[in-house]
Amino acid sequence: MTVVAVTGHRHLGDPAAARSAIRAALADEPRPLVGLSTLAAGADQLFADVVLELGGSLEVLIPSAEYSETLDAPARAGFDRLCAAARSVAVLPPVPDREDQYVAAGEAMLDRCDVLLAVWDGQPGRGAGGTADMVARARARGLPVRVVPAGRDAGPD
Repeated sequence: MTVVAVTGHRHLGDPAAARSAIRAALADEPRPLVGLSTLAAGADQLFADVVLELGGSLEVLIPSAEYSETLDAPARAGFDRLCAAARSVAVLPPVPDREDQYVAAGEAMLDRCDVLLAVWDGQPGRGAGGTADMVARARARGLPVRVVPAGRDAGPD
C-alpha cells in the first residue's frame, strides 16, 4: 500500500492540465493507492478526484470542525462530495489559530504518508502551512516529494 499526501495551490491557471499532471504522477505509484488530503479548494480536490478515478481510496484530515465554512460554495460542494466518498474522515483537535490548524493538518499528513505530491509553482511560501512550507517540511523529514507544475493564476495560495 502506498499513501500519497497532497499539498497544493488553491488557485490554478489550468485545472485540466493540473489534473492530467496529477494523474501522470500517481500512475507510477505502487498499488493499492491511498490518497490523503484536507480537501482544500483547487489542487487538493483535484488530487482526491484523481485518486478515486484510479481506483484508490481517500482518507481526509480536516483541520478544524469549522473548516468547510471557510470554503466558497463550489469548493464546499466538492468537499462534501469527496468526504462522502472517502474511506475515512477525521477532524483534528482544535487549535486556536487558523494558520496553526493548517500546519497541524500538514504535519499529520506527513506523519502518515509515504510520499508527498506537491502541486506547486516552485515559488517561496506566503506563510506556515502553505504549499512551499509543506514541501520544505517533507524534505526535512527525508520524505520523497513529487512536484507537479501548478500553473497558478493570480489568486492567493
